Amino acid sequence: MGALSGHVSVVTGGNGGIGLGIALALAGAGADVAVWGRDETKNAQALEALLALGVRAVALRCDVSDEDQVTAAFDQTLHELGKVDSLFANAGVGGFAPFTQMSLAEFRRVTSINLDGAFLTLRAAAAHMVERGEGGSLVGISSVSAIHGAPGMEHYAASKAGLAAMMRGLAVELARHKIRCNSILPGWTDTDMIAPATGNQRFVDNTLKRTPLRRWGTPADFGDVAVYLADPTNLFHTGDSVVVDGGYTIY
Repeated sequence: MGALSGHVSVVTGGNGGIGLGIALALAGAGADVAVWGRDETKNAQALEALLALGVRAVALRCDVSDEDQVTAAFDQTLHELGKVDSLFANAGVGGFAPFTQMSLAEFRRVTSINLDGAFLTLRAAAAHMVERGEGGSLVGISSVSAIHGAPGMEHYAASKAGLAAMMRGLAVELARHKIRCNSILPGWTDTDMIAPATGNQRFVDNTLKRTPLRRWGTPADFGDVAVYLADPTNLFHTGDSVVVDGGYTIY
């Protein structure tokens, strides 16, 4: 508690799932938090939960694939909270389609949010941090799908691998500005995004058998690593891809 007192974080897609788990952990460590999301009802619920932790918080409607909306949301965040010290590019969507039947529209539906949206968001935050001259932390929420084969999810995997590569490039480019850039790669996590898959018992059983911890991840499992990456005292940790998957990738 208090490790991030005076700190301001932005979490895109922060009104549910892993994003909300990250936002709550940051607030629990004392940070003021802005969550951006497209669902007004979920935004309001997330805002209530954050304010209950005694920090300043805002919840803004934003489709990160829309450049104007990203600009407006970032400007509003600065107006409400004064600065941005860390940003978590978490907003994302999933999808499944056999590759030979995947339409270009479906491919772009996923990549426009997961990759283009991350680019727009990270660019806005990076420009602000460079101008402020006080450093900061940028974190991309990628996926273990960037590492292992993801059949039927090639668009999702491509977007998440691209995000991890973008973060490594940013780590090198922005190091002279004392801006740390890292990725978090979640494994299979119990969120609304993967809810359709949990109805397939064979898939659930096979996933759990391959996970040494023998359980799905939860949004709360990503809170501690998010707080660590936001913490401005961890000045030498950049360009990393932190896997949080219960051992799924190495087994």
